[in-house]
Amino acid sequence: MPGRQAKILSSADVDDLLVFASCTRNPLRNRVIVLLSAKAGLRAGEIASLTWDMVLGPTGQISGIIELRDHAAKKGSGRCIPLHPDLRATLSEWRKVSTQSEYVAESERGGPMTPLSIVVWFNRAFRSIGLKGCSSHSGRRTFVTRAARIVHKAGGPARRSASLAQPTERQPREPSAASSLPLANGCAAKPQGIGDRPYPLSEQNVNIQR
Repeated sequence: MPGRQAKILSSADVDDLLVFASCTRNPLRNRVIVLLSAKAGLRAGEIASLTWDMVLGPTGQISGIIELRDHAAKKGSGRCIPLHPDLRATLSEWRKVSTQSEYVAESERGGPMTPLSIVVWFNRAFRSIGLKGCSSHSGRRTFVTRAARIVHKAGGPARRSASLAQPTERQPREPSAASSLPLANGCAAKPQGIGDRPYPLSEQNVNIQR
């Protein structure tokens, strides 16, 4: 939909999508796709690139978060996303019956689905359930909007909900005057007592409920 934002989905709209998914040839996988969009805010390309090691914990069970790696995220900006209970349960079911493919959204021919095939799937789904102005991006907009409402009700800043959809880039720190003091050998002095500060973790504790 060039020039227009995809419409936000209501809870009933998401339920209709899940009903449509249940009537397809691959109902469980397609349910995962819907929930990854609406309950985790993933783009079509990110869904296509999502691998099992990003959702599994060290014991091989479904983890409590999605660790979206840089190579799978848009513009190489990975992030951690809390798993909605419905999505976690569906991923667990899908894991039991899917093949040993590396990718979560596996195509019927084997290997990953392409981003285009996921976009086409959503377009067909929205036409079938009679929703206009919606696209594969509608689920993501729905997720971000609901996250912002939850954070606002809790009294937190809006940037916290935004970090679930896209992490804030680190701004380079200005060098201090002491750090640029030259030494006799031409090296720069390092201020005593100042070490490398760990980059603060992005917000991971917002659990998006329907």
